[in-house]
Amino acid sequence: MNTIPNLTMADGRKLPQIGFGLWQIQAGGEADVVRHALQAGYPLLDGAYRYMNEKAMGEGLRASGVPREEVFITTKIWNNEQGRAAARRSVERSLRHIGVEQLDLCLIHWPVPTQDLYVETWAELIAMRDEGLTASIGVSNFNEDHLDRLIAETGEAPAVNQIEIHPQLQQPEMRAVNAQRGIVTQAWTPLGNGISFNAPPVADVAKRTGKSQAQVILRWHLQLGHAFLPRSSNPERQMQNLDIFDFELTEAEMQAMTTLDVGLRTGPDPSVFKMM
Repeated sequence: MNTIPNLTMADGRKLPQIGFGLWQIQAGGEADVVRHALQAGYPLLDGAYRYMNEKAMGEGLRASGVPREEVFITTKIWNNEQGRAAARRSVERSLRHIGVEQLDLCLIHWPVPTQDLYVETWAELIAMRDEGLTASIGVSNFNEDHLDRLIAETGEAPAVNQIEIHPQLQQPEMRAVNAQRGIVTQAWTPLGNGISFNAPPVADVAKRTGKSQAQVILRWHLQLGHAFLPRSSNPERQMQNLDIFDFELTEAEMQAMTTLDVGLRTGPDPSVFKMM
């Protein structure tokens, strides 16, 4: 089994570079999917209340036989639960649903600037971290202006900013913004739903190495140095997505990958997204 590298967050805690994402995992068998992912060697589970699978996350954790202290658990506060009281209720409910005493990381899912509650929510997350409800705190889908407002008004930067990154949306500017503020970047939808699988920079490396296109893209993420969250309900593919440590992209191949960036989002624009 491969040893997954860790990235050090600004609070001094370790974040596994590779985690298992639970977004859009097929309903009905989530607990078994989680169980197999943990048994396959994923050290991090990334869930959210909005995904409606926090209970299955906990069930899969307990069924896996993997000790709780060896699993990094992330969840998120949804848009309609921002604000001090609502955010606290959200975190307390997540703890009950997952069946753990402390989260490893809790994120604000989206900034939703139109409701102007993300700073208040962040202040409550700081309080809940200090109380021990969650060990680390961060955000998801925050832009530079959102991050800078959090820091200016509370004096504290998020440990993590989880954003969409894949070959056709590489976000070098936001990765740099995060790094400049000591924030770890974590990529969601790292495979971009397969839209780049047949692109020559990906297909050529797959042909040279004998690896799948998915493995090539995940290795690209690994070499860029940020954290990322592949997901699959297929046990074989779960294991394949971890089998990326026996090959490398050359400098020329990494450079060729940059040509695929066309700014194509598969998800919403954080500047305007406000779904409740």
